Amino acid sequence: MIQVRKNSERGSADYGWLHAKYSFSFGEYYDPKFMGFRKLRVINEDKVEPGQGFPTHGHKNMEIITYILSGSLEHKDSLGTGSVIYPGEVQLMSAGNGIRHSEYNHSKTELVHLLQIWIEPNVNNEDPFYQQRDFKNINEKFILLVSPNGERNSLKIKQDIKLYQGTLGINENLKYKVENERH
Repeated sequence: MIQVRKNSERGSADYGWLHAKYSFSFGEYYDPKFMGFRKLRVINEDKVEPGQGFPTHGHKNMEIITYILSGSLEHKDSLGTGSVIYPGEVQLMSAGNGIRHSEYNHSKTELVHLLQIWIEPNVNNEDPFYQQRDFKNINEKFILLVSPNGERNSLKIKQDIKLYQGTLGINENLKYKVENERH
């Protein structure tokens, strides 16, 4: 059953440079009723102050999706990848057997507003890899961003999930039928 959790009920933290909202327990925010959903472990909504960010840190065996709502985020990692992610672009970092990276607000004047989603992979300790794709010029109401086989030019994830972006206007509806045995 889908449970609606209002924004005001989510966990939050304010570190001065980072303003975060947590859908599930994360960092210092802990709520035993919200520990994730199946393989989904994190949906964080972050606002990072200009020029600030996360210094180099490591991840292992996690699929990490970054979706930019506004502003821009600069990414550098131990694979040698360096990029800036803009609104309409999605990054997928498969941490595999270990990756180190940093993320900083690319702007010196405006906030970057982003979602970060962590999903447990279906296989552990493989080589890490990085993907980034621009979806902003796709003229569809419901866009497949991430899938296990990269269908419809989506980013390829190491888990049996599909992540979509739905874009609706005021008073507009969208129907999606969840297949049997799906969640």
